[in-house]
Amino acid sequence: MPQMSQNVTQLLIGWSKGDKEALDALLPLVYEELRQQASRYLRRERVGHTLQTTALIHEAYLKLVDQTSAHWQNRAQFFGVAAQIMRRILVDFARSRASAKKGGGTQYVSLSEAMTISPERGEDLIALDDALESLAELDARKSRIVELRFFGGLSVEETAEVLKISARTVMRDWGLAQAWLYRELSGVQHDDA
Repeated sequence: MPQMSQNVTQLLIGWSKGDKEALDALLPLVYEELRQQASRYLRRERVGHTLQTTALIHEAYLKLVDQTSAHWQNRAQFFGVAAQIMRRILVDFARSRASAKKGGGTQYVSLSEAMTISPERGEDLIALDDALESLAELDARKSRIVELRFFGGLSVEETAEVLKISARTVMRDWGLAQAWLYRELSGVQHDDA
């Protein structure tokens, strides 16, 4: 794995410098991990969800390739951005589905419920996304840590590498962010952030 990670990093750097062959060589190396990320997201979706794993991967990959001004530094950064893109695709999909329905409205759910997207969990994904946006306004780093760890599936070490902070800081902020999100999603009233 370290050799593959190093190869991915080298190809990302080459791609950042305009090497189109590096981009062509990159896809086979990252495809399986992107597929695993997409599959992990879609397992949480409701039965009969119309967005398929392959479609999510391809849409995310097209958006990644379209990142013309990105200065890729390493594998962890790439998969962190992929996590952001997949999150946006799924949230946009859930929002479009929700807007097609009559009624609606915000529902309070627990963090564990929001993180398990099963039947009719699109609304929960939207609630989690809204909560993450609120958290980002208060503390962008904590929001990014949740995104990288939960949506991106990155390890503590990979998250620390992407954010250029210590693993210990990631663990502390991860715990605080989870507590904040739990309060936010459960509807518990609180006076401070």
